[in-house]
Amino acid sequence: MRVSIVGGGIAGLTCALSLHAAGFRPRVHEAARTIEPVGVGINLLPHAVRELAELGLAGELASIALPPHRLGYHDRSGAPVWEEELGLAAGYHWPQYSVHRGRLHVMLLAAVHDRLGPDSLHTGRLFQRFEQTGTGVRAHFTDRTTGTPVVEDADVLIGSDGIDSAVRAQLHPDEGPAHWNGVHMWRGVARSPQLLDGRSIVVAGGTPGAKFVAYPIEDPQTEGGEALLNWVLEVRRAEPAGSRARSSRRVAPEEARAGLADWNLPWIDLETLAERSPAVFEYPMLDRDPLPRWSFGRVTLLGDAAHPMFPMGMNGGSQSIVDARVLAWCLAHGPDPAAALHRYDGIRRPTVDAVVLANRDLGPEEIIARAAEQDGTLPAGRAEAIANRYRNLAGATVAEVNTHPSWTVPDPATALTRRQAAGSAPPSSGP
Repeated sequence: MRVSIVGGGIAGLTCALSLHAAGFRPRVHEAARTIEPVGVGINLLPHAVRELAELGLAGELASIALPPHRLGYHDRSGAPVWEEELGLAAGYHWPQYSVHRGRLHVMLLAAVHDRLGPDSLHTGRLFQRFEQTGTGVRAHFTDRTTGTPVVEDADVLIGSDGIDSAVRAQLHPDEGPAHWNGVHMWRGVARSPQLLDGRSIVVAGGTPGAKFVAYPIEDPQTEGGEALLNWVLEVRRAEPAGSRARSSRRVAPEEARAGLADWNLPWIDLETLAERSPAVFEYPMLDRDPLPRWSFGRVTLLGDAAHPMFPMGMNGGSQSIVDARVLAWCLAHGPDPAAALHRYDGIRRPTVDAVVLANRDLGPEEIIARAAEQDGTLPAGRAEAIANRYRNLAGATVAEVNTHPSWTVPDPATALTRRQAAGSAPPSSGP
């Protein structure tokens, strides 16, 4: 089966690897002319790390990432509100990882080139439109280098082209603009002395727009030494005139220092952090309303194209990786591509739609918002109840992650036999 993937980000590359492992022939089409190791930090939760490990990437991931052991919520003065263990320390069979997004992207790109071959990914191809026939999908692109049109025929088309997905726009032409909550995120990375125990994620403040987040994204070269630290400062200010641009605005050094100067956290030197950050960029905090469906015939959506969400609870990238694995599993277990995409839609969309809406209500970061309303304290058990409710909603409890059947397709030849033998009406859920 030929599968065209629009978008060569983390979700699109994971999808290509998952499809290849399941016996398919995916090709990725990326609009950027080159894929560079850009960006800041990202967290991969154990449910995503399990999926990458089952793709045979556990060693590569461990070599570029740092496993945090705890998450600490703090008030605006830096005093602790609540803390929980993460990853292996929390009982998961897989760690949680904090990693530079660019390093993760390049790691996945190398795996795609190694396993699928160099012709499996085409850069500089800007998606324009698609049309479906009775037997497949024809996708139209523009080569950004030459300006010439490019046409590719496939059995399935997957839109993994982000929050402003052109595939999504064709499937849902009447959808409104992205939703903005009035918050801008200033994001940077810098060499920094050890933060607390060197294995902690810290979230300080209260409601969105009054929050500071920091965590290391690599191990130091020496015990207790400096390491690369990811940091985020949320601010509220007027939306720029004109459109709600997705392009990042570079924050001037003096502006970054002034914003961080409003904070006084005893466990981090914010002035030095601002000085050492080579670049700080501003991003509006955006999401989109959940869709009634992702899949139309032989076309579907994946990752941020399907469910862009506010970055509460560190779930966006992790859920996208799970999307990719489930999609490949569904295609491998049904002879009819349209029915397989419908099945994928039914398995994944209810969960991630619930996460999108929960993140609008602050997700697990409700803990510090409620504590800020009550002078930094919460009733006994309240923080744990909020965190557990969110994990249940996201399908990310210790029990569920550790015990659910694998999405791995055991062997491509076996998968083909199963597809040939399967009936035309797939069940409504997965393994």
